[in-house]
Amino acid sequence: MVRLTRIYTRTGDDGTTALVGGERVPKDDLRIEAYGTVDELNATLGMVLERNRATAQDAKARDHLDALLTQVQQDLFNLGSSLATRLESRWPGQPTIGAADVTRLEEALDEMNAELPKLKSFILPGGGPVGATLHLARTVCRRAERCVVRLGAQEAVDPADLRYLNRLSDLLFVAGRWVARRHGEPEVLWMP
Repeated sequence: MVRLTRIYTRTGDDGTTALVGGERVPKDDLRIEAYGTVDELNATLGMVLERNRATAQDAKARDHLDALLTQVQQDLFNLGSSLATRLESRWPGQPTIGAADVTRLEEALDEMNAELPKLKSFILPGGGPVGATLHLARTVCRRAERCVVRLGAQEAVDPADLRYLNRLSDLLFVAGRWVARRHGEPEVLWMP
């Protein structure tokens, strides 16, 4: 387990931070941007969870979304661990993302999507407070994915990290629709 006894260390006062393994890099390094955006996504999911717990009237739907997103938050810490470590610096047993994590997202996505009507147009982000915040999380997830793609153009990244983010953004879109339907919120279609 990680133990945080001191929150400030002063080691970053010069504009650098340490990757897992100790290598110091500038705080605006693309690797830092990538896992920082994953952290922002995790915080956004925390907002979704709090809104879901405060506003959901369907206890079964609330608990289902709560369990799903709590697991995703755990996964995002593992993804951050992966991104904060160069591939050659990984150690056995390090928390990372794997194929089983991607499969779990696909199964949840298929289960939720089976309950939804087919889309005949794009929808505008919304669907009540929980649905709208899920759409916000989806856009943060897409930004994290773009950061990891840019990072992968410069140096090696774990392909599972990209697959996870790509699948997660799809899941967050479907979850936004699913929760809106469960809460009786309308979907507003895009009218080009």
